[in-house]
Amino acid sequence: MPTAQHVGPRPAAAPAPTGPDPAPTGARHALAGSPAEATVTDPALVKRAVKAAALGNAMEWFDFGVYSYIAVTLGKVFFPSGNPTAQLLSTFGAFAAAFLIRPLGGMVFGPLGDRVGRQKVLALTMIMMAAGTFAIGLIPSYATIGVWAPILLLAARLVQGFSTGGEYAGASTFIAEYAPDKKRGFLGSWLEFGTLAGYIGGAGLVTLMTALLSSDDLQSWGWRIPFLIAGPMGLIGLYLRTRLEETPAFAAQLAKAHEDEKSRPKVRVRDLVTGQWRALLLCVGLVLVFNVTDYMLLSYMPSYLTSELKYDETHGLLVVLVVMALMMCAQPFVGALTDRVGRRPVIAVGCAGFFLLSVPALLLIRDGALWAIGLGMAALGLLLVCFTASMPATLPALFPTPVRYGSLSIGFNISVSVFGGTTPLAVTALIGATGNVMMPAYYMMAAAVVGGVAVWYLTESAGRPLPGSPPAVEPADAHVSPSGV
Repeated sequence: MPTAQHVGPRPAAAPAPTGPDPAPTGARHALAGSPAEATVTDPALVKRAVKAAALGNAMEWFDFGVYSYIAVTLGKVFFPSGNPTAQLLSTFGAFAAAFLIRPLGGMVFGPLGDRVGRQKVLALTMIMMAAGTFAIGLIPSYATIGVWAPILLLAARLVQGFSTGGEYAGASTFIAEYAPDKKRGFLGSWLEFGTLAGYIGGAGLVTLMTALLSSDDLQSWGWRIPFLIAGPMGLIGLYLRTRLEETPAFAAQLAKAHEDEKSRPKVRVRDLVTGQWRALLLCVGLVLVFNVTDYMLLSYMPSYLTSELKYDETHGLLVVLVVMALMMCAQPFVGALTDRVGRRPVIAVGCAGFFLLSVPALLLIRDGALWAIGLGMAALGLLLVCFTASMPATLPALFPTPVRYGSLSIGFNISVSVFGGTTPLAVTALIGATGNVMMPAYYMMAAAVVGGVAVWYLTESAGRPLPGSPPAVEPADAHVSPSGV
């Protein structure tokens, strides 16, 4: 990841401020002497913040994603039934339940992040996700403890969902508040790069086990391995996140609270909604198209290939792995493109593409030939990059600094819970009710229409300061060193 060169003359040191200064050393420094003050980013700190947020996100989504890739086996272990469709529905029902509790997690972690800081909350969500995932690997099967097995599975999934309610909004806010205005799209794209890396890690491990283990071994003990790995991975992610400094935007807000003799910014849930209705509705619409297509392609398609098209499990997962690797390669380039041409045009291309190409792509996938499945999945994957590369910079820019974490958490998680996380369950149920195996395409087309309406009303944010924050520039643009002396 490129960093700016430290060039230009060094200005005279400013007088030391009086009173407490909670701002992290070297994070950003005010550039005075102009009509509008600007803050100068420290490239080393920006790089470290992006890397830690992306790596932590990768570990969280490895945990969360493994559940999807091994859904067929989990259905046999926890929901024994003679009907494979009923098993899959039950498994995805537990999957969807985690999303239904996400708004509650957002309502808890969001205001907390606006009150005590982004970094502390992101460390807490990492601990909870790792604990919930590790617990799944320890649950006895239905054959051993009966109905308590699916109950415990549901409880662990609720812990995962609750913690994830504060994850994406916090990580995207963290990167957005560190990034210079001209590179927010590029730097934000690394967050979803980490998500894809986590998905690839989870899918790769499941694919390897599926190839090496017999069906009996996979069902009896092999399925536990990916979940048990979450323990040590969570400790690594926690270490990375505890080494981060607080974001400059929140540090400035906290400093202002100290000046006003307030110990911490006071944030209530109603403050996150009052005056934010337009931004919240735009957030819900953008997240809807983003997550419906994301979970359709990365979570549902492996099971669709196996349960509906009777495709070999290993080959189906390998196709998804290749598509995700392709998306990872395109991710930073599309993120940089959003900084040059804007977020709105890129998101609009994604919406139009899903509306026009979902049916042709699914017809290719249903052809059954490996080349056709690969081509159809690759087309959907590249369209999805239009969202994964642009949303981490677009969504935080909808809200002002004092309520950014909390408002984004509420809008994001409501949309994901109602529309995104329920996608596998809803599509499986629609296929079962109608017998129409083209339902995945129609579902993505409907999501694209909603996303297109949101893009129409969206204000362009590329190259502009975040609401409530001064312009953020790199040292080379400001002609000042990040040391500030």
